[in-house]
Amino acid sequence: MENKQVRAVYNENTIRVYQAYSKEIGEEAVRLGTFGPKFKLSRMTWIKPSFLWMMYRCGWATKDKNQECVLAIDIKREAFDYIVKNAISSRRPDITECTVTAEEWKEKVKNSDIRIQWDPERDIHGNPLNYRSIQLGLRGKAVENYVKEWIVHIEDITNYVQDLNQKKKEGIDIIPLLPKEKVYSMS
Repeated sequence: MENKQVRAVYNENTIRVYQAYSKEIGEEAVRLGTFGPKFKLSRMTWIKPSFLWMMYRCGWATKDKNQECVLAIDIKREAFDYIVKNAISSRRPDITECTVTAEEWKEKVKNSDIRIQWDPERDIHGNPLNYRSIQLGLRGKAVENYVKEWIVHIEDITNYVQDLNQKKKEGIDIIPLLPKEKVYSMS
């Protein structure tokens, strides 16, 4: 499964990523239009452009481990492109595609403010699909830029997520109701 794709909702200016937080952090972020004092800038934060991967991760907003508030966050496309281009893989690349030693890679990861991970995309039931979706970890200067410069709009989509999950449980086909993601090619 080496097929990697970035699928997202985007336009010429922004790309949507998803995150899930406690209600307290989520409500503050929506109110402020960015993350506020309840959000810890000192921690790594992961952004995911795939709606279904986020649903897999947060259990359709049913997990009570500070993931019950799902946010749709529109960020500047140039910021997203910068993040991807400057990310260091969280997993050591396969030896055949690796141009650095294990020690060099560990040092890069340790010093990087941006991580990239490719995980199996998921269907509406959480089953893995035949391609990998991107998630990006931000810390240090990158998370500071994310909060202070890159975020354009934040929306709490928890009710939408819970409604979709209820329909899914009732056997209703929710695929037409999902966000219209398309393959995103880097500029």
